Amino acid sequence: MRKENVTHVSQNVLTAFFATLLAMMSPHLTASAQDDYPLIAPTATYTEYDGTEETTADKSGSAPLRGVFYANATNSEGWTSNYEWRFTKENSDEPYLIRYEENTEVLFTEYGTTSIVCYATFVNGNDSIIYGKEYWEQEAMPLRVSIAASKLEMPNAFSPNGDGINDIYKAKSGWKSIVEFKATIYNRYGQKIFEWTNPEEGWDGTHKGTPVKDGVYYCQVKALGADGIRYNIRRDVNILRGYIESSTSTEQ
Repeated sequence: MRKENVTHVSQNVLTAFFATLLAMMSPHLTASAQDDYPLIAPTATYTEYDGTEETTADKSGSAPLRGVFYANATNSEGWTSNYEWRFTKENSDEPYLIRYEENTEVLFTEYGTTSIVCYATFVNGNDSIIYGKEYWEQEAMPLRVSIAASKLEMPNAFSPNGDGINDIYKAKSGWKSIVEFKATIYNRYGQKIFEWTNPEEGWDGTHKGTPVKDGVYYCQVKALGADGIRYNIRRDVNILRGYIESSTSTEQ
């Protein structure tokens, strides 16, 4: 009787031991053994403000930046799958955002660096394959997104003469991480004649479809950067249709 009890206890201990060992080793199996177990290979595709797309593990860009994250699970047929995407700011131990989809989309609007990992668990009967904290700390590199500090400048002149050069009055090239934007053009009498809310767009020098006269106008811009900086820009705008540009620019 005692021997049977000892044998029974020993079997339970061994069963628990091997179950734990399987859970620990499953994400780290050899290439041949992995053919039978689920794998993940997370990737991300980012879309810039101008529509440019890039698939990369380490992205530096300007806000707003849209990211789509894919777990890319393989060999998972027949397994019950659970996913947990964790988005953590640099110098923080806890994620500020958690998503539970296999693939998820996030809009980045704040300055700084974010680390992204995908915890995944696969269960099939008594078998469990776990890609968790230890996997990401020891075996895989997190995805990273770095949002640049904001930058915004407006020119003081443009030449809407149809030559294809500096025909639109808009933010100077090189603006970065502007998440809110509103610009308004006034004439010398203080009348509003145009406004826009996209820093990629601008004013073509018309009012209700008719070209305005050459001269000095007034621009006011209110904007917010991803780093919390608020912009309140006021400046004169000179329309110089007679100005013919070559390699120079009226932007100053």
